[in-house]
Amino acid sequence: MTFQQSNINDSNPELCALICERIAASPQQRITFAEYMDLALYHPQHGYYNSDRAPIGKQGDFITSSHWGADFAEVLAEQFVEMWEILGKPQNFAIVEMGAGRGTFAENVLQYLQQQHPDLFKTLTYIIIEISPILQAEQRQILGDFKCVKWCNWDEIVDNSIVGCCFSNELVDAFPVHQFILEQEELREIYITTETPINQQPEINFVEVVGEVSTPKIPEYFELLGVDLSASAYGDGYRSEVNLAALDWMSTVARKLQRGYLLTIDYGHPAHRYYNPRRREGTLQCYYRHRYHNNPYINVGRQDLTAHVNFTALENQGRLCGLDVVGFTQQALFLMALGLGDRIAALSTNVLDVATLLRRREALHRAIDPMGLGGFGVLVQSKGLRDGEKGSILKGLMVPD
Repeated sequence: MTFQQSNINDSNPELCALICERIAASPQQRITFAEYMDLALYHPQHGYYNSDRAPIGKQGDFITSSHWGADFAEVLAEQFVEMWEILGKPQNFAIVEMGAGRGTFAENVLQYLQQQHPDLFKTLTYIIIEISPILQAEQRQILGDFKCVKWCNWDEIVDNSIVGCCFSNELVDAFPVHQFILEQEELREIYITTETPINQQPEINFVEVVGEVSTPKIPEYFELLGVDLSASAYGDGYRSEVNLAALDWMSTVARKLQRGYLLTIDYGHPAHRYYNPRRREGTLQCYYRHRYHNNPYINVGRQDLTAHVNFTALENQGRLCGLDVVGFTQQALFLMALGLGDRIAALSTNVLDVATLLRRREALHRAIDPMGLGGFGVLVQSKGLRDGEKGSILKGLMVPD
């Protein structure tokens, strides 16, 4: 399939040239889609998340739950408090936020804990794992007054050292994915190349070509899930994604966590829905200025690329790494169980001007809208819990009244 650039294309020309150089230097003049996506999003100078554009927020390309107000962070903070209590109120409790955006969520959590739960706040180390220097600079500016905040990469964290909760919100969906297609009942991989030799064309046209899978980890992925792509229901032309990076990430988090929880919030499906034979085009989406489309080969370096999360893969990989599944639910139910419904009900009794009241009510309803953010999945896993701790049901996983 060829995706030609158009007059409305807003690609970064330096990044396109770098991708072409990578393709030209590859043995078969092609790269996997995962390599392409990694360059488009994470190239140190020109990648989407490392550019000086603001990808997150009303002026960017998308908005996360944390940008609709402090309520999302504050009810999540109550869940962190309960986790701390279940673990026996350890004197060194860590919250590890992976992919902290502009730091808004962390700021709201820390302010809330400092005011409402000072005993926990005194024990807290708030660790941020952030690979974008642009976002990290924003985070440091916002969070500079909090002495408990530190920025690390995974290599700087000792294995089996974290006691607390590792948390991410809309992180895993941005990991680079491999794309595959079925041809004559055979699993094949989609690669990216250019249409003609680079020095013979005025424009860069990226082209998809199909070849053998680049790694045995791809068919092993489906063994992990128990998904049989040879079933007749799939048929030729079925294509989707494989997120091998999510498995590596899960292994890393499990290795660093000594005792506590992993809390993952993202949009996605369990495996049987993700690889439903009727979902024949996969889940890859592109976000550019709050609009989404399906062409990843325009606006290169200036649009977000995402794929839905396969929660079954996270659960199964977690088990292999020593993590137990505590529960899986929808964000709407999770937040309602943590008291978001009470906050909505209390709005009418608070002294708020009409405009503020309406804005806050809209933010709260967006967080639980089942057709939007409320439909996100919430996966909770644990490691190292003692017998008495394992029996404790987290409030966020209780069915709200």
